[in-house]
Amino acid sequence: MRNNDRDPLLDQRAALIFLFGVLTAIGAGALTVLNGGTLAGGGAFAAAVYFFHKIIR
Repeated sequence: MRNNDRDPLLDQRAALIFLFGVLTAIGAGALTVLNGGTLAGGGAFAAAVYFFHKIIR
């Protein structure tokens, strides 16, 4: 049976939080690579998602 509902996979709040998390990870990763380091994007993503989840209502 096919479901014709067009419900989004994520709501707007979750999409915004993940977008900010990705942008933060890209920024942290780029700054880290420019400084000669590696592997900073994952931790920055997790921290940013937690942070933005707490402040965006």
